Amino acid sequence: MNILSRNFRTNSGAVAFFTSIIVWGIGIGCFSASLNNYLVDIHSVDEFQRGWMEFFREMPGLLLVVFLAILHRVSDWRILRIGTFCSMIAVLGLLIPSNLYMVTFLITFWSLGDHLVMPIRSSIAVSIAKPEHEGVSLGFVTATMNAGTIVGSILVAIVFGIGLTVFHCENNEQLYNVVWILVFFLLLISIFTTFTKNAPNKSSNRPRLYVHRKFSRFYVLELFYGARKQIFLTFGPFVLIVIYGLSTMQIAVLLAIGAFLNMITSPIVGRLTDRLGYRTIMICDTLILFWVCLIYGYANRIFSMNVAIWVVCINFLLDHIISTAALASNLYAKDISSNGDEFTSTLTTGISVNHLISILSAPLGGWIWQTWGVGMLFTFAAIMALCNSLFAYFIPQKTDASRFFPKKNCEKS
Repeated sequence: MNILSRNFRTNSGAVAFFTSIIVWGIGIGCFSASLNNYLVDIHSVDEFQRGWMEFFREMPGLLLVVFLAILHRVSDWRILRIGTFCSMIAVLGLLIPSNLYMVTFLITFWSLGDHLVMPIRSSIAVSIAKPEHEGVSLGFVTATMNAGTIVGSILVAIVFGIGLTVFHCENNEQLYNVVWILVFFLLLISIFTTFTKNAPNKSSNRPRLYVHRKFSRFYVLELFYGARKQIFLTFGPFVLIVIYGLSTMQIAVLLAIGAFLNMITSPIVGRLTDRLGYRTIMICDTLILFWVCLIYGYANRIFSMNVAIWVVCINFLLDHIISTAALASNLYAKDISSNGDEFTSTLTTGISVNHLISILSAPLGGWIWQTWGVGMLFTFAAIMALCNSLFAYFIPQKTDASRFFPKKNCEKS
């Protein structure tokens, strides 16, 4: 409780908020650990279909600014409940036998709820924090989400482990339904925990779409990042399932390990960025990613299958670690922003740019895999990483820490 009183305002609803977030994170962990195997096992989705499903799943992220504009009179806490409710209804719909079109709609509806919650989490985290403790509050959100992902992934591994070894369940669809029911109740609990008398009914100043010429390099970085992120997010687990035959339980354990590594390495990456500068981290991150992509795409040709499966699993975890370095581009945007409002709005625009390339790269990636093979798909991702490195090389390095949100009334030296 000393931590709460030191970092958060009294009667701000901090306990209710973080309880809701960690339960939501467990639900997200369960859903993410099961989805790709569910699509392959139950609906026999191929790489091309997976790419198009991701096109629709990412659409709410592209239209996020529009949705938040429609809900501009609704308080952040209510949007938190609305987003969670959308995802809850979607996962309930997966219990009903349906075709691939309905499943795609339900996944898109889940994504709508997920994307509505994303910026609201940050808004509430900042609003409940004491002055000068906003960063700590945002760090708590990241930590609780990662912890939730770990617990959720482990829960999925337990469900499938017990179902297959103890009950000898031969119908995987029944086990997936157990997971969907579990996620439904987790999200229901997440909603109930937000009903606190300390939750304000006023909406915050939400980020708007903001475009300025001085951020053009940041937008290009977001394009590169969106392309490489989407290929790994969509097809990384799919490679492990389709080519290397990893089960739902094995994927869940791998995701839990990835989330745990992120909890450990995120602060380290942050300190390295402060010490070495964002440009250096951008270059190193994408140079490492270049080799990660190539090895991921061609491991089964370079090594025997027994060795290749370990290589791609290690690569999968390595991508989780280096993806944290995306914060470097955010620090670059912060460095060239005139104030906090401009920075926040620029990040929102960056998310829209990111999602624009994401929805295009997903079906394109599926087509490349189906036409030329998985090696060519990750060669494309490697080329994007190399282009990112070359572009980052020409970004000026920050040399003066005082440029971070300089005060307008400060004295000139």
